Amino acid sequence: MTQQESKKPLGLASRAVHADDKISAHRAVAPPMHVSTTFAYDKDPAKLVPNENVDPNNPNDSHIYSRESSPNASRIEAVLTSLIGAPTLVYASGLAALHALFVHLNPRAIAIGSGYHGAHAIVSLLSRLTGLRILTLEQLDELEKGDVVHVETPVNPTGEARDIAYYVRRARERGAYVTVDATFAPPPLQDPFIWGADAVMHSGTKYFGGHSDLLLGTVSTRHEDWIQGLREDRAVLGATVGSLEGWLGLRSLRTLELRVRRQSASAEKLVRWLEDERKKDGPVGQVVAQVKHASLQDGDWIKEQMPNGFGPVFAILLRDEEKAKALPSKLELFHHATSLGGVESLIEWRAMSDETVDRRLLRISVGVEDEADLRADLLAGFEALLG
Repeated sequence: MTQQESKKPLGLASRAVHADDKISAHRAVAPPMHVSTTFAYDKDPAKLVPNENVDPNNPNDSHIYSRESSPNASRIEAVLTSLIGAPTLVYASGLAALHALFVHLNPRAIAIGSGYHGAHAIVSLLSRLTGLRILTLEQLDELEKGDVVHVETPVNPTGEARDIAYYVRRARERGAYVTVDATFAPPPLQDPFIWGADAVMHSGTKYFGGHSDLLLGTVSTRHEDWIQGLREDRAVLGATVGSLEGWLGLRSLRTLELRVRRQSASAEKLVRWLEDERKKDGPVGQVVAQVKHASLQDGDWIKEQMPNGFGPVFAILLRDEEKAKALPSKLELFHHATSLGGVESLIEWRAMSDETVDRRLLRISVGVEDEADLRADLLAGFEALLG
């Protein structure tokens, strides 16, 4: 056995730091930001081959035009491919990634459940253009070969989980594909490919970015023919990630596991505290009617699907709309803002950005602050609502 063969595979945190080492063309430890949009052809006429860009991960060659590939995008794709466990492409945003995936698959019908309103907007747009049939997740018997079941798990805005294996099994019975939006449970929390997903997408703006300062989307698949087609489609759609965003994303991935494990653990503690206290006659019980999170769901499949944590996002429903609208203004550590996944904790009266949700609902994205401080801040907010 050689030394290379005897080495154990690197862990997730190590791969987040080193998976792109071999495609660095220089000795700088911190990746630089490449802003060039165009790259010089080889000076040797004998090596000029029209439209040849077969290896965009080659650090010294191959890049032609940044709409097709660039050093920063290639490095972040190398890291994500290692972390997610499947070839991965990056896009300008999560919605750009989802749009590209659906365009490439070009199904006649998509079954989609409740969740992020932007995903439903993409499906509606495609329906206008192509006559795509939009089904619910309760209409899987109407699917045909080549159709798509789109599973968002955990679900926006509640953080509750869906059983990926169940939908894969149902889809296979119909010859359909399963795409998973795993934004709310990035590595190391969940691996949809274990359960048979055909493609996994993320709004990388959230946990891959992790600092509320970039837009990013990703698509991963183990179907080799899909990746090349998606790459070609991306160049035409123009949904390429920018140089700054690629550089910021690469920086952020270095600490992905550290952030996500801490955020998820803190969220679970807060959820358990809220769930226990809402049943008592105290400030929490007088204000909070319901708590929603994957950690509160029953079923062995949840722990199997999410073995390393149930995600940093959860929702609370207050006893009336006015309290829900007012609570964010009573908090010191939670910013009242949309989005999620950053190092800072956010709370959103969700009606501000999604008119379909219960107007008593608040979505909470837990950051990296001390959990005890976040708990104290929420308690003070509940007490303030009660006067």
